[in-house]
Order: sequence, then structure tokens, then C-alpha cells
Amino acid sequence: MFPETGIIGFYGLTRIFTENMKPRILLTNDDGISSAGLWSAYQALSPIAEVTVVAPAAQQSAVGRSISIFEPIRADEVSINDVKAVSVSGKPTDAVIIGLFALGIKPDLVVSGINIGENLSYESIMTSGTVGAALEAANHGAKSIAFSLQVENQGDKFEDPRFYRRSFDHAGEFVRDICQRVLVQGFPPHADVINVNIPAVTRGGYEITRLAPKLFRTGVEKRLDPRGRPYYWINGPLLTDAEEGTDVHAISRGLISVTPITLDCTAGSARKELELLFAQPR
Repeated sequence: MFPETGIIGFYGLTRIFTENMKPRILLTNDDGISSAGLWSAYQALSPIAEVTVVAPAAQQSAVGRSISIFEPIRADEVSINDVKAVSVSGKPTDAVIIGLFALGIKPDLVVSGINIGENLSYESIMTSGTVGAALEAANHGAKSIAFSLQVENQGDKFEDPRFYRRSFDHAGEFVRDICQRVLVQGFPPHADVINVNIPAVTRGGYEITRLAPKLFRTGVEKRLDPRGRPYYWINGPLLTDAEEGTDVHAISRGLISVTPITLDCTAGSARKELELLFAQPR
């Protein structure tokens, strides 16, 4: 628990640390505060920035931008790998909100990840807690980048993220390089979030991409419990490729997909048709 002086006592230290004028990064994720991917990102970023970790206490994958509004949120100071961090009993969006508003962190950049598993296509970014945290930060004016590492075996997404067997070393190199470029050169003015997907085996450099429509061919498997009552698993195979220029296609070629995302979901091209549809009075 936080000492009697409260969170401010701990986070007062961040003001001292930033006197060396390093940029400030708020680091979060959706795999939980003990995830190997989160701490690989920390190791990659701490040489170039003052990094504060505020992350969910437990696994929160596929919760998107859901926010805890019906239950209280706890924020506890923890020490992991001899680094002080804040563990939040809620969703990735909750962690971002606690970091920005309860702890008063004013980051130059919010980084979410490194997620175990790719977050590609319209389909994934709408449900991804990793991207959801980045979108939440952007919604409050903080530029943000979401990082995800492709898995070769989809079952790896369901393993304990503390003990993920594959190395994040090569992914960490890209995390540092991309963040350093953005911090030095500035965030793209017409993007709110940059969604980065790193292939399991990298065979090239960066490709600026657009979102593919889908990542999975959705299916439902029906089973029976021991009492004969039906229950269902949502499943379906992974799509291994998509149109040229998409994030899915880039990853299939072993390239690092870099996708600019905007919060504005307005379908501007539908405006004229809607105006015609509603031109006549009711």
C-alpha cells in the first residue's frame, strides 16, 4: 500500500527525476503489471526517458476501452525488478486515467505494451486492451503508441504473461527506436495513436500501413457441459494475409507494421447519402 503521505509522496520523486530533462513516458499494458513484455519495454525505454509504470494488476486482454464505473479502483505501489510501479485493480483504460488524473503524470508520450500477440485490423483494435489504453490516453490529449509482438503459436496468447518463453529483445530494440524517433521528430500531426506490430521473425524494416478489415475468420464451437447443457466458445482461424498495404500483409512479409490511427470514427464519405436520406421532412 502507499505510505501515509499517499501517492503524491512517491510521485513527487518523478519531478526530481525529470530535472535532467529526459522526456517522460507513461508505460502501461493489458497483459498485467507482471508481464514480461511490459518490463522488456521498460528496459528498452528507461535509457532514453523517465518511465513511470502504471498498469493493470492482472490480465486484461480483449477488454478494449471499457472503463470501471461500477466499482472502486485500487492503486497500489509495488516493486518489480527493483523498480517502483503502480498496480491498478482495473482495466488498461483505468490505469491510464489513474496515471494521468490521480497521479498527475504529464507524459510526453504514453506507451502501451509490449503485448503478447498481434493487434492487427479493424477487428483487433476495437477489442484490444493494448490499443484501448493508447486510445484512452489520446482521448485526453496524450500522444500514444501501442506495441504488439506477433506470436507464432496462437496458444501463447493464453499462457501466463509473466513467463512468456520467447525473447522480447528484438521487439525492445524497435520500441526504443520508434519512441526515440517520435520524441525527437514529433508525433504525426494528423494521428492520435500509432499502432505498431512487430513480427515474430523480422525480415525487413518498417512499413506504414492501413488497417486490414479482419484478422480472424470468426466461428462458434458448441459444446455440452456434464449436465447436457450447451455452452459456446468463440473461435476461428487466423487470416494469414490481406491486401497489399495493410497491417496484416506487412506482418505476413516479416515487416514491422506502423499504422496511424485517429479517434475520429466519423464516416465522412457517407455524409452526402445521409443528407439525401433525411432531406425530406418527417
